[in-house]
Amino acid sequence: MRMVKGLSNIHAAQILAARLERRFASVEDVWRRSGVPVAALERLAEADAFASLGLDRRQALWRVRGLGEKVLPLFAAIEAQETEPAVALDSMTDGREVVEDYRSVQLSLRAHPLAFLRPELERRGIVPCSALGRISDGRRIRLSGIVLIRQRPGTTNVTFLTIEDETGIANIILWKDRFEAQRPIVMAAPMIGVTGVVQREGDVIHVIGERLEDQSGLLHSVGRMQFPHRFSPADGAKGGGRDPRDGPKRPALPLRESDQEPRIKVKSRDFH
Repeated sequence: MRMVKGLSNIHAAQILAARLERRFASVEDVWRRSGVPVAALERLAEADAFASLGLDRRQALWRVRGLGEKVLPLFAAIEAQETEPAVALDSMTDGREVVEDYRSVQLSLRAHPLAFLRPELERRGIVPCSALGRISDGRRIRLSGIVLIRQRPGTTNVTFLTIEDETGIANIILWKDRFEAQRPIVMAAPMIGVTGVVQREGDVIHVIGERLEDQSGLLHSVGRMQFPHRFSPADGAKGGGRDPRDGPKRPALPLRESDQEPRIKVKSRDFH
């Protein structure tokens, strides 16, 4: 509950208190028994919290947005017995599910974003971070990863980056001239490619960064992918639209304006 973006402590406590009485049976049951506003349930639905009730994100949001703003006690018992007709919604791609995980709780238990990109990264000659343990000192390599930490102590001429892919992390060292030449990428790109030289000192491994590449475009493409990647309706890969095998178009859940671009937003820890 603490990790759900936009959910207040008070509303989380109300939900937990209601759950102590008995398990929830539906989205409507959570709403009626906890007394939290619809907006709080939207935050939970966006975080995929209703999967235990057999609902994916879009199904849960559809149910939540069908609720009123306030429970009317006189009709609560009657309404509780009524069931809304089932609505078939387009499923999210595997990648979009991961994007929404990151947007709501800043991590995903489904798959790491770079797992979707690994075939393309391999095509570019980019090795996974886990390979650093097998690479000899002084060898030049290429890595890619989401930027977790940026650290630039004021008394030194070096900048430290920590990047992460689906196999682990890598620590990057940038000397002052390399940092200054590539400052916009270092400070703003959520995902970077690094070309550099491996430096080993005992069990400690760093990569001395030489050239950086902003790979934000690759990261933003994850929301359109399946895992493992296959063409999906969201790709618009052939024929400029849906795959005819999908049958008649089903309604998609209305999204807020801020949700139109399915992009992973990573909150790094930066120290200057």
